[in-house]
Amino acid sequence: MPHITLDYSANLEPHLDIADLCDTLRRAAIDTGVLPLAGVRVRAFAATHVSIADGSDKHSYIDISVRLRAGRDLDTRKRATAHIFDAARTYLEPTMQTLSLALSFEMRDIDPELSPKCGTIRDHLTKVDSND
Repeated sequence: MPHITLDYSANLEPHLDIADLCDTLRRAAIDTGVLPLAGVRVRAFAATHVSIADGSDKHSYIDISVRLRAGRDLDTRKRATAHIFDAARTYLEPTMQTLSLALSFEMRDIDPELSPKCGTIRDHLTKVDSND
């Protein structure tokens, strides 16, 4: 159940399709092959009040946080981190060439004993027909 959260400066909104970036990160998380489709959730929150570096309003940031249930070994988490971060960096490359933008990423484990879950998303996923 990876939860991917983007915290970003609102001054990016005229320059980026945030919803498309969220979808790009969702697809990248699934493409890792180690994060379950039904568990992937991506959401973004704009910070309307920020002060970055020298205080100029030209600076912007995106901080990506991935929380996932503990149990994957370090090498698996490193590969997933690299894959998702690379997808974000590739998506943002054109914007980073024209804007002052800091991109950061962090993946951390959630203790499963302290994080109960329930839901019906798996019941509502489109089933793939094996005869196709």
